[in-house]
Amino acid sequence: MTEISKEIIEIVNKPGRIGVLATADKQGQPNAAYFGSLKLMEDGSVVLGLGNNRSLKNLEANPLAVLFCVTESPVSFNTPGYRLYLKAIEIQKEGTLLDRVKKAIAEHAGEDAAKMIVAGIAFEVIETRPLVAMG
Repeated sequence: MTEISKEIIEIVNKPGRIGVLATADKQGQPNAAYFGSLKLMEDGSVVLGLGNNRSLKNLEANPLAVLFCVTESPVSFNTPGYRLYLKAIEIQKEGTLLDRVKKAIAEHAGEDAAKMIVAGIAFEVIETRPLVAMG
């Protein structure tokens, strides 16, 4: 697992940050979706709750993903942010991971949002890169 700096953890977990998760299916067809519920843990794993959507279907077929995370908008070349290259290591449709994710979403976004969640996903971070890498 990649070592994650405190700065990256703070940016990814900052309330109001913008997080876009890019996935691809088995044939390589891409998808990108905005997520507010993801959390970068101190151990370097990322946890996310998903509804029955394209991102979940893609991760079930292809565990690789990229998280594009910025702290503010509009985005410029000076906007603080990172790209995290991820691999899904667990997709749980029942159990403690799903329960924890649903509880956190209920507290943050309400019970209706939590009811839409059908899977808790745990990722390992394979690589981190700055938002803008010149050179």
